[in-house]
Amino acid sequence: MKHRERVLQALQHRQPDRPPIDLSGHRSSGISAIAYARLRRYLGLPERPIRVYDPIQQLAVVDEDVLDLFDIDTIELGRAFALEQEHWSAWELPDGTPCFLPAWVRPARVGNRWVIRSDSGQIIAHMPAGALYFEQSFYPFADGPADHTKIAEVLDESMWTAIASPPGPIASGEEGAIKLAEGARRLRASTDRAILGLFGGNLLEIGQFLYRNDGFLMLLAGDPDAAHDFLERVTAMHLKNLERFLGAVGHSIDVIVFGDDLGMQNGPQISPAMYRNVFKPLHAKMWRRAKELAPVKVMLHCCGGVRELLPDLIDAGLDAINPVQVSCRGMEASALKRDFGDGIVFWGGGCDTQIELSQGTPDHIRTHVRKQIASLAPGGGFVFQQVHNILADVPPENIVAMYEAARG
Repeated sequence: MKHRERVLQALQHRQPDRPPIDLSGHRSSGISAIAYARLRRYLGLPERPIRVYDPIQQLAVVDEDVLDLFDIDTIELGRAFALEQEHWSAWELPDGTPCFLPAWVRPARVGNRWVIRSDSGQIIAHMPAGALYFEQSFYPFADGPADHTKIAEVLDESMWTAIASPPGPIASGEEGAIKLAEGARRLRASTDRAILGLFGGNLLEIGQFLYRNDGFLMLLAGDPDAAHDFLERVTAMHLKNLERFLGAVGHSIDVIVFGDDLGMQNGPQISPAMYRNVFKPLHAKMWRRAKELAPVKVMLHCCGGVRELLPDLIDAGLDAINPVQVSCRGMEASALKRDFGDGIVFWGGGCDTQIELSQGTPDHIRTHVRKQIASLAPGGGFVFQQVHNILADVPPENIVAMYEAARG
């Protein structure tokens, strides 16, 4: 099978010739730039500039030679953009490895930490000495009254919404949609890999990005009218952006990726009743509109233990969920497949990253991966990826063992 055909078979709950494999198809199936540099050396591949397309998580652009070597079936829409050197500026990873960041990010050194400022000059993210990733340092609605008429403006003051991966500002402005469409068409013509378009559309998380986690959870519980007003305004903003995004790329991508981390290690952040009454109608509205606009499958990136929410997520129109965090309570792979495998595609869960991938031996990892695939792959409805990103401490031999087992 060709790469795209393999992914589409799995998304249609049909058995492909082998489980499709995702590496760096979206910002939670990637690899730390530090680990990627080591992996290339371990594989004996030619030295190439390390491009960090996601500065917050320090994720590397995975080059074609690695995608080919591991027989990867996916690619992210952003790979069609920032192809010229002018879009990148030199930087250095925390371990001293030279790299390039998107030129529009502009981190600055302040004392013993790196900081990133918004256009207004506010420090919105920092990476202290010894850290490997940027952390959010400013929450626009955390202190003082929150003006919900200014949501779109304050998104520029929040780390997760202000620091853009490619295409970033390349696709902004009056001609941005044209550039977005052109890049998407070029990528479609150049690859047979399934193309994932990252949209976002976060609801719970947007509240947490602006109010801080504790502040937004208290708003949901203590002032539901204000929370409803906030979420309705955010949804209206997302729907407007969805029209522009899918109007430009809808017929060039195969999967649109939404995001909302609803879970924790021990279960959902919110009760099933709160999800059903507050968030489900808004998710359903966005996901339904996406499918009206383009022939796409809808995937939700949603970390944590969310077993209790799966029936409502499926009912709201979700096609696939990622990263299937199998180390969380209630997320055991065979039970998920048994109870929900007919209704949703499990995009992930192929290898635990909390313990197995970083601490196991290659032989142990091969055994673990085969077990996960045996649980999740039968009948289709499964795309292999590790649970979230490959972190900086993962030995390269473990990465190779994981993909060997996935292909085998």
